[in-house]
Amino acid sequence: MPAQIDFYFDFVSPYSYLASTVLPRLAVEHAASISYRPFGLLDLMKIVGNRPTTVECKNKAIYARADLQRWAKYYGVSFAPNASWRSIDFPELGRGALVGVDEGRGPDYVNAIYRAIWGNAVDLSQRAILIGALDQAGFDGARLVERADSAQYVAKLENNTSAAAGRGVFGSPTMFVGEQMFFGNDRLDFVAEAIRAAA
Repeated sequence: MPAQIDFYFDFVSPYSYLASTVLPRLAVEHAASISYRPFGLLDLMKIVGNRPTTVECKNKAIYARADLQRWAKYYGVSFAPNASWRSIDFPELGRGALVGVDEGRGPDYVNAIYRAIWGNAVDLSQRAILIGALDQAGFDGARLVERADSAQYVAKLENNTSAAAGRGVFGSPTMFVGEQMFFGNDRLDFVAEAIRAAA
């Protein structure tokens, strides 16, 4: 049975964007699958007692901006700081990912949204722009956004967040291979090692 990578993420995290650009290749190379598991990062942090330190510490934020550019160059992907990130409704985007997963197109949704926010710095706080980005990725953007805003998916994201906290997640990105947990895009070599060991 192929190994599975459980990928816990929130679109608010640019480091999770970086991980999302590498995980599909890693999965193909090792004949593994990816289970996309969006959650609400700020809500999870409240549950587990973590803090968003890059927001609270100016020096760390300055460092992270340079670090993100280094990683993007290393991976060969675009990265653009998004000036609109504080206005974006990230829980809505997470609910949209759940819709995409339920409709069998989770990877397409995740790739489209991450690329828009952190690859191209698109202002997805504008509903028309969000719908347009989804349309461009082959979705019926208006229908997907409407479905994501339903009470069903509000509850589903809350449940995902609670389940992530219960499994030991404290930040984004977090990956599991079996019961082994790995935090951060800089742990992907260990993820690959765990997949090989599980084969």
